[in-house]
Amino acid sequence: MTSQTLLDYFKERSAAALDLARRFVEMESPTADKNHVDAFGAYVAEEFRALGTEIEVISQTTAGNHLCFNLVPPAAATETGPILILGHLDTVWRFGEITKRPFRIEGGRAYGPGLFDMKMSLALLHMIQQALRDGRLRPRRAIRVLITSDEEEGSLTSRALIEKEAADCHFVLVLEPPLPDYRVKTMRKGVGRFHIAVKGRSAHAGIDHEKGVNAIEELSHQIITLQSLTDYGRGITINVGVVSGGTVPNVVPAEAEAVVDVRVSALTDGEEIAKRIFGLKPAHTGAMLTITGGMNRPPLVRTPAIVHLYEKARDLAQEIGLSLGEGATGGGSDGCFTAALGIPTLDGLGVDGRGAHALDEHIVVADIPYKATLLARLIETL
Repeated sequence: MTSQTLLDYFKERSAAALDLARRFVEMESPTADKNHVDAFGAYVAEEFRALGTEIEVISQTTAGNHLCFNLVPPAAATETGPILILGHLDTVWRFGEITKRPFRIEGGRAYGPGLFDMKMSLALLHMIQQALRDGRLRPRRAIRVLITSDEEEGSLTSRALIEKEAADCHFVLVLEPPLPDYRVKTMRKGVGRFHIAVKGRSAHAGIDHEKGVNAIEELSHQIITLQSLTDYGRGITINVGVVSGGTVPNVVPAEAEAVVDVRVSALTDGEEIAKRIFGLKPAHTGAMLTITGGMNRPPLVRTPAIVHLYEKARDLAQEIGLSLGEGATGGGSDGCFTAALGIPTLDGLGVDGRGAHALDEHIVVADIPYKATLLARLIETL
């Protein structure tokens, strides 16, 4: 089937897909709320089962359950090496956000918490499944789908599963939101998170001030050191984003802590920064540091294989009049894990829009059939 014919097919089904996305948005799924993530996951699974797909629910105890299934089973493939499609169920929004910002369509845009990142993408995948059922697509490879539950908080329970599912795949397609102006993501920074806990010694601030060891003061020295590790030229940023400590003003604080976000463009930079953070020493006698955490996502590096995959997508997009650019982002995704395994990974294949993690989060309604067509042509031709 030609790209134009597929585009016409998906245009006829875009309104239904957007309505499905609306229902997805109205079922809130904050990452840390296992009950609601699982309820949403069960709803998504039923939507796919209704089109004949067998869904494997991978149960978790400390996070929501993951979903895994075949859009095209291995037995139906004529080429070896499957394609893996990655998505996630969870959003950054707390439960109840939908009552503050109900789903709405205005000026050619659809708004709603979690729509852009990435519930519209799940509806997009449902469009692909329907096209397969209707005989509109003829992929040569097996198509495996993994929809995880904890991407927004570092994929702590899903990383091993992602790497396992990707191990024998020839390509990975990631349904994260695109960059502005129809650009996919061919580079992402690696992400780390560290926790710095300081133990000092309490004392009365007026009577025995000299006997205390001020944990907040010690942490302040460490913060200055940490922030100085930022190197924009190398793509390294350090952000001490959460700080707490002390009890009342007239007590020398015995405890303080900070949470540190690290972003790097190169794997070796992540290793270097982690070594320097774990090597921090107290600035004051009597203070003690406890440092935990580490780099939890490697960078997605723009390799020649990724560039080749992007160029394939760009050429397919041109068939339907879509100018598909590429770009880099400081945010991480599950595509970082698969790219680090050396598997060509194309990220940012979701519907165009703006405002991921922001109050104006929205998608461009007119882009729905175009991104469905692009995804369909990719899985047909790779």
